[in-house]
Amino acid sequence: MNANLSQLRDRTRRHFLSTSGVGLGAMALSSLSGASASANVPIDSMQPLAGRQPHFEPKAKRVIYLHLTGSPPNLDLYDYKPELIKRDGQDCPDEFLKGRTFAFTSGVPKLMGTPRKFAQYGEGGSWLSDAVPNLHGVADEMCFIHSMNTDQFNHAPAELLIYTGSPRSGRPSMGAWATYGLGTENQDLPGFVVLISSGVQPNGGANSFGSGFLPSVFQGVQCRSKGDPVLYASDPKGMDRDLRRRSLDTLKQLNEFQAQDLGHPETLTRIAQYELAYRMQASVPEVMDITKETKETHEAYGAKPGESSFANNCLLARRLVEDGVRFVQLFDWGWDFHGTSEGTGLDSGLTNKMAATDKPIAALIRDLKQRGLLEDTLIICGGEFGRTPFREGRTAKSKVLGRDHFPDCFTMWMAGGGVKGGYNYGITDELGFGVAENKCHVHDLQATIMHLLGFNHEKLSYRFQGRDYRLTDVHGEVVHDVIA
Repeated sequence: MNANLSQLRDRTRRHFLSTSGVGLGAMALSSLSGASASANVPIDSMQPLAGRQPHFEPKAKRVIYLHLTGSPPNLDLYDYKPELIKRDGQDCPDEFLKGRTFAFTSGVPKLMGTPRKFAQYGEGGSWLSDAVPNLHGVADEMCFIHSMNTDQFNHAPAELLIYTGSPRSGRPSMGAWATYGLGTENQDLPGFVVLISSGVQPNGGANSFGSGFLPSVFQGVQCRSKGDPVLYASDPKGMDRDLRRRSLDTLKQLNEFQAQDLGHPETLTRIAQYELAYRMQASVPEVMDITKETKETHEAYGAKPGESSFANNCLLARRLVEDGVRFVQLFDWGWDFHGTSEGTGLDSGLTNKMAATDKPIAALIRDLKQRGLLEDTLIICGGEFGRTPFREGRTAKSKVLGRDHFPDCFTMWMAGGGVKGGYNYGITDELGFGVAENKCHVHDLQATIMHLLGFNHEKLSYRFQGRDYRLTDVHGEVVHDVIA
C-alpha cells in the first residue's frame, strides 16, 4: 500500500479528537474539571464527589425530599376552605371552567367541600385536617406554602418540571444539581440516594432522579430497604473481596489509558463509580441496617426491619443524612385521589394512606430535631400539582369522593433547614381555584431550595451544547419570606 495513503488512513476522526489540544474530547474533559466559568464548581475528576463549598454560607447542608407521587388532595389536608364547604354540591361557576381543560372532567362539575374535619394546631395556628393526626404535634416545625402553582396538569411532565426544571426528559434532577454543587460528606456513600416505596417507580421514571447532561456520577443511586440494598453491587458468585479489588485495579488501568487517549469525562466518571461501588459494598449494608435502631425508634416510625415500606424509608433517610449523604429522595406511590375506587377516595382511602405515612413523617421531624440535625437538614414534602375544588367527572354519581388534577394552586411544606416553623405563606381564594396572594411557581421553590443550600440559582450552571443550563432554566425568584 502507498505509504502516504496508509498515513492518511490512520488519521481518523477519533485520532484527531484525541490528539488535538482544542478537540472536543479535551473540551469535554475541561467541563468535568470545572473549566466552565459560569458553573464556578471546581471538580476533581478522580474524586468528583469530594465536598465543595457553595456560593455563600448555607442554612441547610442536606435535603430529604418526600415526594407523594400522584399528588395529595391539598384541600383535604392543609388548605381549609369553609366557603367551599358551604357551597358543596353547587354547579361550578362558569368563570372557573371557561377555556379550561381538565384531565378527566368535562361539562359542569359540582363543587365539593372537604369531608374531613379541620382545626388549628401549634402556636402558629396552622389548619390541618383529621387525616394527618400525627402532624398535628409537629405543626410548629412546618412551613406551609399554600400558593404553589405549576404549568403542567399531567403526572410525568409535572413531576419532571418540579425536579428538573423542564417537563421533558433530559435535564439533571434537583438532587443531581445539589450533589454537583456540594459533593458529599462521606466518600464511602453516594451523594444522592433514592428510596422508593409502594413498589412503583416515579411518574417521570429514572429521569426524576437522573443526572441528565451532568456527569453520571451525580445521578441518584436507588437503594432498597429489602434484599440487597443496591442491585448488582454484591460480588458475583466465585469472586471474593480480594479478587474484586484486583479486577477493579485492572479496569482502572484500562480506563486511565482510555482517558489519556480520548479525554472523555465519562471515562473518569466510570473509574470513580467503580471505586465508589467497591466502598459501598461495605458501607451501604451498614447504614441500611435498621435492626441496629432501638425498639422505641422502630415504634416511633412504625418501621419493621426486613420490610419495604415508607416508614422504613423515612428511618433510612435519617440514617443516610446522619452518615453524610447530601440528598435523599423518597418516592411514595398511591396519591392520585380521583375517587375511582375506595382506595383513592377522600374518606377511608385517604385515612388509610395517611395512616402509613404521617406517623413516620412526624417521627422523622422529631428524630432529626432530637439529634440536632433538623436545623441544617431541609425536609420537603408534596406532590407535582394540586387537586380540583370540584368532584372528579368520572365519579359524579359515585358515593366515593375524589378530585381531578389541578395545576393552578396547591400546598407543599418544608421543615428545618433554615425555614420558618409554624409559618403559612400564600393564600388561595375562598373556593381554592387560584392564588390570591404570594404566588409561588415551581421555579421559585427550586430557587429557594438552592438558596437554602448556599447557592445563587442563577450561577450554579453547567455548559452543555453551547449554552449554560441551570435547574431553574431562565426563571425563579427566591421566596425570602419563608426563610428564618
